[in-house]
Amino acid sequence: MKERIGRAIIAAVLTISLSGCIDSIGPILPDAQPEFGPRLRLQFYSLRDGFAREPGQANFTWNGALYVHAGGGMKDFSAFTLHPFEAGDYIIQEVPAKRPRITEYALLHKIAEGAYQVIAIDEDDADEPTRAAYCRKGDKADPSPCRIETRDQLFAFARATAAHNKTDGGLVLRLPDGSEKPERRIKSDH
Repeated sequence: MKERIGRAIIAAVLTISLSGCIDSIGPILPDAQPEFGPRLRLQFYSLRDGFAREPGQANFTWNGALYVHAGGGMKDFSAFTLHPFEAGDYIIQEVPAKRPRITEYALLHKIAEGAYQVIAIDEDDADEPTRAAYCRKGDKADPSPCRIETRDQLFAFARATAAHNKTDGGLVLRLPDGSEKPERRIKSDH
């Protein structure tokens, strides 16, 4: 999950171990809005060892409830929502194509205009008492190292991950989606 969430806004194709990431049965955060407009065109990279690797692009459209995959790479990443969090970050709720009952989570951290770091929310970032109190194991059909159920649990793990200032994960660049109108040049007599 770390890599899968990391390559997108959202974060699903990178192939790091799924251990240590939180998930839930269905989304925890309701009332999503199209935070980045009705269409998204993203360039994404995995971040490992201080380098951006494995470039790809994907398009997403807002369907009234979430951003859905509309073309390009990241086919394992079927849909997601963005929710404002603390310090200007967002929480990504991601619906993987291969596990549609399960929702996975990542932080989206702005590093420059149109550039974001995506970091999987990782149970290992929290202290042992938090993990013991909030993590439940999944079932045989949907195994999980840390299944959560509430907003407070999600926020506790998100804060712990944000406090670690990680350098791995994903780099996402928001590209023009084609709906922008080009600036008109004003003719000058000079």
